[in-house]
Amino acid sequence: MGNRIFIITGTSKGIGRQLAELCLEKGDTVYGIARGASDLGNTYERYTHVQFDLEDIHRIDDLISGILEQISLVSAECIGLINNAAMLEPLKPMDQCLAEEISVHLNISLAAPMILTSSFIRYTNHMTARRKIINVSSASGSYPAPSMAAYCTSKAGINMFTQCVAMEQTSQPNPVEIITFDPGMVDTELQAVARGKDAEEFALSGVFRDVYESGQLRSPGDVAQAILELLEDSSNNMVKLTGGLQEN
Repeated sequence: MGNRIFIITGTSKGIGRQLAELCLEKGDTVYGIARGASDLGNTYERYTHVQFDLEDIHRIDDLISGILEQISLVSAECIGLINNAAMLEPLKPMDQCLAEEISVHLNISLAAPMILTSSFIRYTNHMTARRKIINVSSASGSYPAPSMAAYCTSKAGINMFTQCVAMEQTSQPNPVEIITFDPGMVDTELQAVARGKDAEEFALSGVFRDVYESGQLRSPGDVAQAILELLEDSSNNMVKLTGGLQEN
């Protein structure tokens, strides 16, 4: 299948970990970025874990340049970036959200993927290999919800950001393929946080509990498989994926 290299954020758990394992099983090289630790390196020699807090946005450029310096880009057939890491909180009415909570959320869920994308493109522009970026989004980026203003706003921002970068890339000699992917409602730690909230603080907590109890959540493994299929897709005209493909 050739030499493929993927940088994945949020690989210590959930979708990110499952995706890293699927890629590694196929013989790909994976650099995982997460705030927490990971034991994937104990099983897979092609896995390198980088423990890093994406809230620290001013060090992200150095982070990406440092990772890419370790990679033999000449032999790479494909190199990809999967912006999977995000946070759900604060889950409460906006007038109860503190400036620090809003700042941390937007740094991790919106600014970090933007800077990661910027650095990734800049440091791989000399390559002839295929380059691909997948930004994990959510239906919340299109549908407003009470007590979810920060999350909905960051996901809406990811959607628009992806479309803007895709337009920029159309005029480049070796354009980066960049898409968003809406995984639907997935049984992750974010979901557990949402359904564990008090209804007075987060009005939709009951809805999240009902979806979980009725077995409607997708598994992280299923979602990871869907992302892997997108990475392997040979078409390059996808800009946005929200349950179906939309051509640019």
